[in-house]
Amino acid sequence: MDEIKKFEVSNRIFVVLVILLIGILAFWGIKSYFDFKNLPGNYPREITISAEGKTFAKPDIALIKVGLSSEGMVVQDVVKENTEKMNAVLKEIKDLGIVEKDIETVNYSLSPRYDWKEGQRIFRGYTLTQEIRVKIRDFEKIGPVLEKSTTHGANLVGDLQFTIDDPETVKEEAMKKAIEKAKIKAEMIASQTGLKLGKVINVYEDYYSLPRAYGMKDMEMGGGVISAAPQIQPGEQEVIVKINVVYQVY
Repeated sequence: MDEIKKFEVSNRIFVVLVILLIGILAFWGIKSYFDFKNLPGNYPREITISAEGKTFAKPDIALIKVGLSSEGMVVQDVVKENTEKMNAVLKEIKDLGIVEKDIETVNYSLSPRYDWKEGQRIFRGYTLTQEIRVKIRDFEKIGPVLEKSTTHGANLVGDLQFTIDDPETVKEEAMKKAIEKAKIKAEMIASQTGLKLGKVINVYEDYYSLPRAYGMKDMEMGGGVISAAPQIQPGEQEVIVKINVVYQVY
């Protein structure tokens, strides 16, 4: 009877040991599989394709700065003179059909002026500079804006820029071209190397350029007047988008 009991105990211990051994082997088998799978050569591979898309667009708005610089010994007098002249300029610009939302004050600064003589600082009065940026949607009005502004006292005129009011639409077209180029490039690389393209796992923009064409730099009129409206040619602008497209490969 004791021998039977000993046999049953031994049998149970054997079964437990077998189960533990199977568990240990299974654990190490699974671990080895994932370790092998995660070796550098077994990572899910990917390639990054860079491509550039270009498109051309004609600018639809012009931006120009118009300003006044006034000097005087008394602050109140300088402010009064500058304000009156700027109000006159604003009236003329609005009379040309430029709406208020397209007129923005970009600079208003009042500062004292000093000269140095024999090591001493000598007060010479105050300078008030006020500038507005005008958005012009009808290019035929560029010349009249310049002419009317200087006629009514503007002595800081310039920084003429042409740009696109809604650049996202143009950018989207350039982006589509870049994506199509990336796709063709990826397919060519795959066919030449024997790789099999998988799904696109990432796309990100690397560069975006919307250059502005400058027709006129800032210039101080010094009391001069533009008597003849210049002919303004906006030309075309090149919009460039560079992207990176990441493909999974096998």
